[in-house]
Amino acid sequence: MRLIKLAFISFFVFFLLITGISLFFPSHVRISKAIDINAPRDSVRAMISQPLHWKNWYPGADTLALYEADGVIKGIRMPGNQVLMITGFNDSTVMAANSSSGTERASMGWNLIQSNPKTVTVQWYMDFKLRWYPWEKFSSLLLEKRYGPVMEQGLAKLKTTVQATP
Repeated sequence: MRLIKLAFISFFVFFLLITGISLFFPSHVRISKAIDINAPRDSVRAMISQPLHWKNWYPGADTLALYEADGVIKGIRMPGNQVLMITGFNDSTVMAANSSSGTERASMGWNLIQSNPKTVTVQWYMDFKLRWYPWEKFSSLLLEKRYGPVMEQGLAKLKTTVQATP
């Protein structure tokens, strides 16, 4: 009985310690990658803001089905019954979100910054809103390793695609 009581108290104290440490981690994490593209801003924005063109550059979208609502293509169907769709855009920003659940805990977007008349800097960012759970906070340390290379690959393919289009 003493051993069980010691194990329970040790587990509880360890859990409180890990939870306390995880509270120092931020609840909002943003991963961002950028690339310079030698093309007009309108052609870059058209490639990003129209999910029909995502098959040409978005990593993995070439094998995914498009998501259509009200006769308009609004995004792509992701594995696991999720949909990644455009939520809004203007001259310099395109925003997208995952619509798998009612609470939006992850979103992404692209900022288009005109460096000079012939060059546009495209910044692709992903925002993650984390709950207080220790496993979510500690897993946030690996988000850049997981999504960073994929974002860089997508931006490189976007650059190649847009610059090849006359």
